Amino acid sequence: MTPTSPWEGAPATAPRATAATTGQAGAAGPAPALLVTGASLLGERTVDLLVEDGRVARLQDAGTLSAPAGATVLDAAGQVLLPGLVDLHTHLREPGREDAETIATGSAAAAAGGYTAVLAMANTAPVTDTAEAAERVLDLGRAAGLVDVQPIGAVTKGLDGAELAELGLMRRSRAAVRVFSDDGRCVADGRVMRRALEYVRAFGGVVSQHAQDPDLAGPGACCHEGELSGRLGLPGWPAAAEASIIARDAELARLTGSRVHVAHVTTAEGLAAVRAAKARGTDLTCEVTPHHLMLTTDLLTGYDPVYKVNPPLRPEADARALREALADGTIDAVATDHAPHARHDKEHAFVDAAFGMTGLETALAVVAETMVTTGLLDWAGVARVMSTTPAAIAGLADHGRVEVGAPANLVLLDPAASTTVDRERSHSLARNTPFHGRTLTGAVRSTVLRGRLTATTPETSETPEVHPC
Repeated sequence: MTPTSPWEGAPATAPRATAATTGQAGAAGPAPALLVTGASLLGERTVDLLVEDGRVARLQDAGTLSAPAGATVLDAAGQVLLPGLVDLHTHLREPGREDAETIATGSAAAAAGGYTAVLAMANTAPVTDTAEAAERVLDLGRAAGLVDVQPIGAVTKGLDGAELAELGLMRRSRAAVRVFSDDGRCVADGRVMRRALEYVRAFGGVVSQHAQDPDLAGPGACCHEGELSGRLGLPGWPAAAEASIIARDAELARLTGSRVHVAHVTTAEGLAAVRAAKARGTDLTCEVTPHHLMLTTDLLTGYDPVYKVNPPLRPEADARALREALADGTIDAVATDHAPHARHDKEHAFVDAAFGMTGLETALAVVAETMVTTGLLDWAGVARVMSTTPAAIAGLADHGRVEVGAPANLVLLDPAASTTVDRERSHSLARNTPFHGRTLTGAVRSTVLRGRLTATTPETSETPEVHPC
């Protein structure tokens, strides 16, 4: 399903999308010319691409363009060219938990992973539930100068699930907030969720829901409820906790004529609810994380807290269903749910450790391995689920396309390169990657934000270097 742009139906008083109101990073002044030669555009056609003044100026068959004087030239032979990745679901922790991540370090991790835009979740301290808080995140992202950081606004004040936050004021702020979420917590009260959907409909916004009914799990739930959780003695969440909220919110979206986005769907039951909603024409989209595509509950047998995540890892049957749903279009987007933590929050007994995994730097390689290598998606499909559709859901018109006249937000990757993940080489402050020690195929070589190189990987290194604009 092609998502409706959240700009459609916006009131005349909505702020105009400019560099000051869309989280755009970068220094003043034009970017130098950039020529990319011999790249495989979406894995389909070998091209040369010329960037001037931060935009794609020419896009022609390989070998037909020459570099202007003073231009930077990237030899991209053997590399795939995609639009810069867009992440609908990033936790940057600032303000409040700068010991786990800052907007600058999270932006560096994003650029290294091929991202040119990220949406920053609202569960900071203080919570992003006011216009001022959203503008602070916007300004910190622009100062970092590596990716466009777009704040997500909280649905409810303090994420308490009771009273709506300043949705309209956040929308009318310089941050021009379009997406609202209490992620980490479900908006469990149906009346509150209905009011939120009615409110954002007035300006074409979307509510992103952490679909997990808190009343269907006991205190301390920390993994998938099933045979393994019983054997390990760990309290779990049943799949029904996800499916029931998706079904309820689909009905509320139909009732209000509004838009709902399901964050990190994880179960076959949840997918059935998504399919049923879409079959009825409900304006509903959903995302999946890379870790839920690859990792499964069997990893919990060692009680390693690096695998503790919310929603939890599921059995292989669910992971397979997720991969198939991403391939057939039931799932609209891939989002990282990048959730960095300080060591002292993660290095505990499993039941006491913090939930979450980092993911910005490994997402593209995990999707390549689970979806492209297996033949479930081609590179055009990867561009769709990791860039074009996320940009459309979030209303980021400057992202998600490679065409003449468009801003040059690009990523080049080597599909044949293998990289062994080393948490100590991460650009994130956190080290809680579940892929440490794994060898993944597919490596980012260059990330370009409006014509400026924000990350490059030297030939002698597996680790991208980042370059603030």
